[in-house]
Amino acid sequence: MQGVQLAELLAETPPGVVEALEVVGGFDAALANGLARLGPRHTEALNALAGALSASPLGTALTDASAKLAGGAIGDAELTALAGARAALLGAAHDALLTRLDGALGRSRTAWEERPAEGEPVPANLLAAARSWLRDLAIAGWLGVDDALVSAADQAVEAVWGEPRLRRLAVLLDGLAAELRVSSPVATMERLPERRWADLWTRAVLLSHSGSWTGGTTTVSGRLLPLGVDVHEHGTAVQAQLHAVLEPEGDGPVRFVRVAVAAAKVDTILGPEVWKLLKAYPTLLAALAEHRAVDVADMRLTAGGDLLWDEERAEAGEPADPFATARVRLPGAEAPAVAPLDRHPVRIAEPVLVEGYKARRDGTFDLNGEALTVDLDRLPPGGPLTAQLVTASTACIGLLRWDAGRWTLQPLAVQSTVKKQPVEAHNGDWALGPTDPKIVKAQARSGDPVAVLTERAGRLLRK
Repeated sequence: MQGVQLAELLAETPPGVVEALEVVGGFDAALANGLARLGPRHTEALNALAGALSASPLGTALTDASAKLAGGAIGDAELTALAGARAALLGAAHDALLTRLDGALGRSRTAWEERPAEGEPVPANLLAAARSWLRDLAIAGWLGVDDALVSAADQAVEAVWGEPRLRRLAVLLDGLAAELRVSSPVATMERLPERRWADLWTRAVLLSHSGSWTGGTTTVSGRLLPLGVDVHEHGTAVQAQLHAVLEPEGDGPVRFVRVAVAAAKVDTILGPEVWKLLKAYPTLLAALAEHRAVDVADMRLTAGGDLLWDEERAEAGEPADPFATARVRLPGAEAPAVAPLDRHPVRIAEPVLVEGYKARRDGTFDLNGEALTVDLDRLPPGGPLTAQLVTASTACIGLLRWDAGRWTLQPLAVQSTVKKQPVEAHNGDWALGPTDPKIVKAQARSGDPVAVLTERAGRLLRK
């Protein structure tokens, strides 16, 4: 992507985005305080939320919800209207930003097509149990969360876990309860993560209603050309999310896709060792480490662009240079539609190729006078890509994100010059093991923690 295109994107925030986020922030503050004890400032924030959507289909429901909340009535209908309104505002901001990005890059995007849910409906009592706890949270607010309120989620979470079709809701409720449990009593915290917890609460409320949110899947075959991998590492889990271009068989359009594989972990497994946890996906890891294409056959693809990885339907192909793919295939590839629940500014992560910039010492790229912030904190420790290589780079494949009121670039791969020699570094270069002799020696001295923990787990199971 040329600097002129990106400079156009950076120059101005779409109108209405800042105002929409201010309204959402007001609601988040009211939710933090608790909907059972609304002060004048919080009542004004709820009225602003209703006013912002007064002309929308949610307008009447929001007006009724505001009136009932003022009278002390808090039910499922009111909470659903508030969650829907908050999601709608964030979705509108997301759409404005993504439209600006697509326009600047000349990128086409498929439209979302909702498909009816298949099979029997989800048991209503499970959804009602989840909503009941979420309602208690909203009434108490984050400042009212204590051990008793967090523990009240256990029964609902256990019940939801038992229904495979509610796995997304189960993971979300379980994770939110865990965060609140660690932070309890929340009233003693110096700073509340209001936006994050409100995001999780909103998503959980919407997921606790029956209906399809995924848009279904189709099967695709063709050649997968990797661009770069984003490694998400948590104390108890690791996920590798590949961003790639799919050249389908036949006459279909070339399109962007994502491939995500994950594994459970413990917090002592860090850095390059996390790749060993993903050894169940050898074809994918080889494609990352060896820069190869992958031939896929009849693999499922969601409407939101996620390729559901199946090793039995994948075969390693010929070498494929990610930078060549980015220069030749990226400009004309079709971007996937965005699922309704994913319409949130913070979830924007668009693959781009950035060239023609000057890397500054302050961690920004100068593009025709516009400064693009490079998010060096997102560089994973399990690969050779470092901040030094990024700041010395001449080309970068990355994810364009929007957060905290600005566009940022998350590097996935760079072309740099070190000691007058061209160098490339990709996040997935160590997917089959580190290639840096220093890292290899350090691992040899410290042993293999994955093997040790696997053996200990085996002993416990044998007992």
